[in-house]
This record gives sequence, C-alpha cells and structure tokens, in this order.
Amino acid sequence: MPSGTETDSEVHPNRKGSFVANIKSQIKRIKTNEKARQRNKAVKSELKTAIRRTREAVAAGDAVKAAEAQRIAAKKLDKATSKGVLHKNNAANKKAALAKHVASLKG
Repeated sequence: MPSGTETDSEVHPNRKGSFVANIKSQIKRIKTNEKARQRNKAVKSELKTAIRRTREAVAAGDAVKAAEAQRIAAKKLDKATSKGVLHKNNAANKKAALAKHVASLKG
C-alpha cells in the first residue's frame, strides 16, 4: 500500500494510460486528442528532419543545397505555425537561426 509520501504515478506507473472515461463526449475527446497528438508528432519530426538537412548542407559547404533546404524548412515551419503546431515566435526564431547558418556560407 502507498505511504503518505508516494504519489499515484509512483505506485502505478501506467495509471495515466489505463484510465478510461465513461462519458461519451469525453471518450470522443480522448480519441480526437490522440489523433491530434500523433499528427503534431509527425509534423514536428518532419521539421526536425528539414532543419537537420539544412544544417548538414551548411556543414558540407554546399551553398545551393543549403539554400534549397532552408527554403523547404522555412515553408514547413510556416505551415506548422498556421496549423497551430508551433508558436509563431518559435518558428521565427528557428527560421532566423537557419538563415544565419546559410548566410555564413556566403560571407
């Protein structure tokens, strides 16, 4: 039995996933939240890949490839912002950092 200092998550590490709502609207909400979570996860993964490709092109010293990769990454960042996956300032900061990396090749 749990003592007074332990929390439920310490006693039952899988408790969060095992709870099932018994209200119809809440069951639907859980399903839609899970779909959104999976979609957001996929979008964030695509963003990380696009950013990584840009940085790899910069590291390789290929200015043309880096510029193209930056353009693709910026487009993905803008789309993620419009869909509500990222905050607009977060995306702007990432785009600025990528632009700075790509500009370092030219200068």
